[in-house]
Amino acid sequence: MSVTTPSGGRTRPAPAQARGGTPPARRRRYDREEVVTAALFVAPALVVLSVFVLYPIVSAARTSLTSWNGYSPTKTFVGLANYVDLLHDPALWNSLGVTLLYAAGVSVLGVVSGLAVALLLDAPIRGRGFYRGLYFLPTVTSSVAAAIVWRYLFDPSGYVNGLLERFGITGPDWLGDRWLALVLLTALTVWKSLGFNVVLYLTGLQALPTSVFEAAQLDGAGTWQRLRLITVPLLRPITFFVVVQALITTFQSFDLVYVLTGGGPRGGTEVLGMFMYREAFRLGHFGYGTAIAFTTLFLVLGVTLMQWRVSGSGRSSLR
Repeated sequence: MSVTTPSGGRTRPAPAQARGGTPPARRRRYDREEVVTAALFVAPALVVLSVFVLYPIVSAARTSLTSWNGYSPTKTFVGLANYVDLLHDPALWNSLGVTLLYAAGVSVLGVVSGLAVALLLDAPIRGRGFYRGLYFLPTVTSSVAAAIVWRYLFDPSGYVNGLLERFGITGPDWLGDRWLALVLLTALTVWKSLGFNVVLYLTGLQALPTSVFEAAQLDGAGTWQRLRLITVPLLRPITFFVVVQALITTFQSFDLVYVLTGGGPRGGTEVLGMFMYREAFRLGHFGYGTAIAFTTLFLVLGVTLMQWRVSGSGRSSLR
């Protein structure tokens, strides 16, 4: 809107009040009020975050640069010596190799089992709600309780070997062999996270457009073709999230390993979490143990970013 000058010549813009808008001074005042209001609402969360998250992270980072036994009032600053020693520690490379094998097994089996069960539960079957709840039970079960039960089941004199003996098969020492113990730990972790993965895939399946499947069926695509060429690609963001969750779970795993195998036999299941625990709380090398924790953090971050870049899931979405 413009206003004609008395001379009938040029026009000039009408004031903000005449245009029905908010004056700049008032807008600035409203902006300040909004900022203050937002700050007041955010401040309690920032205080809690700073005290219970940011400060412990900064304090742990400082501890990783020291030599400390956990109870001495003084911490000797050693710089990056803990990280340098880690690079030359054979126990780190053994623990890293075990963790990578463990993570790969949990990721692959978690994706396959979660998608397979979700496809079954998405079908129109009787008692579908009951089965969905049944498969989610392991997720809400205590990790310590689950590991104790599995330890008794796969004990040399436990139920599994007793069942095998009925068929004339001599059961192995599941927890005494490093490879069998790692397989057992992987299976327990997959079983424990199965319900969570199923819920994610069920949510994704129910959000898929049915018109695409109907068109593919009219074009003669079979069940396997629809699954391989339509369902799996459209669920790629869900799969990426499941893989990232599996990586985080395995790299931070401690309770299941501690109760089931204790990191043995002979370091066969000593994941990074157990390695950190042994160095810090059993041997009293808290600075060294904190350095292991930060190394684990950097590894998880690096693997996640690499997976994000390779899969391209950051640019994918359910349509």
